[in-house]
Amino acid sequence: MITLYCAGPAYGLPEGSPYVTKTEIHLKMAGLWYEKVPAHPETSPKGQLPWIDDDGIKVADSTFIRAYIERSYGVDLDAGLTKAQRGQAWAIERMVENHLGWASCHFRFFDDDNFAKGPARWFDGMPGEARADAIDGLLDTVQTTLKSVGMGRHSPDEIVELGAWSLNALSEMLGNKSFMMGHRPTSVDAIVFAMLAQILTPFFDSPLRRRAEALPNLVAFAERMMAGYYPDFAPEVRAAA
Repeated sequence: MITLYCAGPAYGLPEGSPYVTKTEIHLKMAGLWYEKVPAHPETSPKGQLPWIDDDGIKVADSTFIRAYIERSYGVDLDAGLTKAQRGQAWAIERMVENHLGWASCHFRFFDDDNFAKGPARWFDGMPGEARADAIDGLLDTVQTTLKSVGMGRHSPDEIVELGAWSLNALSEMLGNKSFMMGHRPTSVDAIVFAMLAQILTPFFDSPLRRRAEALPNLVAFAERMMAGYYPDFAPEVRAAA
């Protein structure tokens, strides 16, 4: 039995972490049984979620988990794609994770209202002074990380434009297809959906969310993926449209 260690439901979504969502959909695509267990990042071999335990074999990081699943269970989540399409899918995945994700992160952590009802709640069980110190430490860490990847060196308006360029690129590549690479879902749809769901959730407001809402094919794609993989949560995405 595979155990998937996760953040758990949050923000009107089935999972608070887009990277856990990516892995969970990959497990669903592969047709594998798994148990989902909430955990802290510190429990992971790499200090981040998600990670899995497959009868004693521990694998961390969504990309390496996918590789393990395909290698160990003889599945190919990109079956039917050409080598060029597989390359395109990898490029899309990198854009979403290493660019759009950081733009989304800025508005989750550095919009006061979003932070107060989102990440700040992670420390609700702590006493006052310790909670304040933990929040300050988290914000310092996120700010340092955003600056190190380059996103945090821009103004909020510039970050919106950077994020919008990625959203527009996704919209153009999706076009009138049902999924990113055609008319059936492949591995890249998991992370594209996971990040869009985080951006589109009505729980948080941001200029990036409004840019995403203005792209009907991306909203429809997110609805389609939510209905297919998390039918109990489908109304939440529809509310964002």
